[in-house]
Amino acid sequence: MAASALLASCNTLPRSGPDHGDVERKATVKYTAVNKKSGVDYALVDLTKQVAAKFDFTILNSLRNGFGGGKGPPPASPLGVGDVISITIFESQAGGLFIPDDAGSRPGNFITLPKQTIGTDGIINVPYAGDVRAAGRPVGDVQTEIQQKLANRAIEPQVVITTDVARSNSISVLGDVNAPAQLDLSPAGERVLDVIARAGGLKTPDYETYVTVTRRAKNATVLFRTLIDNPQENIYVRPGDTVFINRERRTYMAFGATGLSGRFDFQDSNLTLGEALGQAGGLLDSRADPSEVFLYREVEKESLAALGIDVSRFAGSAVPTIFRANLRDPAIFFATQKFKMKDKDIIYISNADSVELAKVLGLINGVSDTSANVPANALTTRNSIRRLGN
Repeated sequence: MAASALLASCNTLPRSGPDHGDVERKATVKYTAVNKKSGVDYALVDLTKQVAAKFDFTILNSLRNGFGGGKGPPPASPLGVGDVISITIFESQAGGLFIPDDAGSRPGNFITLPKQTIGTDGIINVPYAGDVRAAGRPVGDVQTEIQQKLANRAIEPQVVITTDVARSNSISVLGDVNAPAQLDLSPAGERVLDVIARAGGLKTPDYETYVTVTRRAKNATVLFRTLIDNPQENIYVRPGDTVFINRERRTYMAFGATGLSGRFDFQDSNLTLGEALGQAGGLLDSRADPSEVFLYREVEKESLAALGIDVSRFAGSAVPTIFRANLRDPAIFFATQKFKMKDKDIIYISNADSVELAKVLGLINGVSDTSANVPANALTTRNSIRRLGN
């Protein structure tokens, strides 16, 4: 009687559309999996303290390890191609090479040469000193060389070089900042956070924003929060660097017996499984089986092999893996706070067996047991069985 009532009720319950039987029967062409299997092999791993420790990964790499410059003084800013400079030459008294005897009233014994731009060959020209290589050299070294070349012709010459336009001493800040720009660096030195601030700051959430520094043919990337939490990562930038700010939205999905189901943003640089469960509303007390909390992820073979799992049956470099957390064990809550989430993870919380039983009992209870309805229920049941047979 219970089975008959269940079959009858299946066709009388409200629906928002056709059931799976209608969809399958009315299909013109069907392609079904063999033995109703999806064909995806996966590994099942119980979450423990040891497993959590193996997946304590660090997001991306390090600016300090990639380029250095986290400590110490700011880097020197040499002259470079495209810089516009002024050269002032002093002599100790009139009557020398640049200051004639009849110089008249002067503010001092010096002369300023016309401005010149350092060409692509890196050379500047100084009268009576000839060609001097300037590009890539500190200002002090260039001044000293010019003085030495003029020493035999001028009276105790002293040279001062002033940079009027520092085209080679600039960087570019691009991406998700409020005012992308090419910026001239201060001679005092500037760090990554300094130039981001000069570019108007971030226009994206800091917990999902990445900072990439490109220097020559090399680059390194970190989360923006890393620059805040670890000051050593806030390295000095150098002329020619490109700082690119990029938002990469990291999300996970939660289904099943959760307080909230759907897609969720991380809202934290290093979100853990425990925090993700809390963000999704936790487990529904009336439905969830705390011992069957699953997390779906593709995991590198090397990581599973390190746990002693045989991965020889899996093709490719990644293995579809389901991590199972038994939250009936109080100690596992500590492991969930160590197990870090990754982008596109899926959390599924299974219903308790008692919930499925309650559903069946509810359907049976919904069938009237009065003698007046018995013939009608029997007829409905017979028709339902015939439809299932078809």
